Amino acid sequence: MDKETIYYIITYFSNLMTNREKLALKSHMFTCKTSDNPKMKRILTEKNWISSDPEITSLLQNGYNEFELKIIQRIMTETPEKVFFNNCPKCNRLARTPYAKQCRYCRYSWHNLVAKFKIESVFQLTNRSFYLLGEIVEGEITPGQLMDLTTIGLHKKIKIDSIELGNKPNNGKPWNGIALGTNELTEDDKLYLKQQSFFHPTINIITTQPI
Repeated sequence: MDKETIYYIITYFSNLMTNREKLALKSHMFTCKTSDNPKMKRILTEKNWISSDPEITSLLQNGYNEFELKIIQRIMTETPEKVFFNNCPKCNRLARTPYAKQCRYCRYSWHNLVAKFKIESVFQLTNRSFYLLGEIVEGEITPGQLMDLTTIGLHKKIKIDSIELGNKPNNGKPWNGIALGTNELTEDDKLYLKQQSFFHPTINIITTQPI
């Protein structure tokens, strides 16, 4: 596991650490801060801010990096469902914090993200809109919002003109889904989406204004 992910979990999910792990972390922190001040180190040891308990110090016996790694391994083994990785919707790299809304790497912003939509197929109705058929993964979708196609390689944010219930055959059986209609795509855009729909990508639904 890379240092960035370890730091992220230790910093923002410290509530998942055991009491012993928290005491060892606190002890290490104050030991480092008083490394050049023996008097202060003695005072903090007397206050038990720097622990001399063998059960605590043993956690750090192989160095701080190994200590952190063991904490992360335990957390991800015992309670992985409680760790939220805030990955960028575009490049999938880890955001700086669980609350960040802009990627520090590709600079993609998702401040106005309101929903996610998984594309199952696309189709064109004669003299009507072009539709993206699929399912809402999370959030709520209403007409007037925008489909951000950036994450699937099409640098466009297109307006949702209509939302309808749609059907398509799935292994010979009817399949119900939500159809998002738009009139803002070129023929090349439509062809590209037809090709991409084979992989069932998930796109972001955003508002026109940050929320």
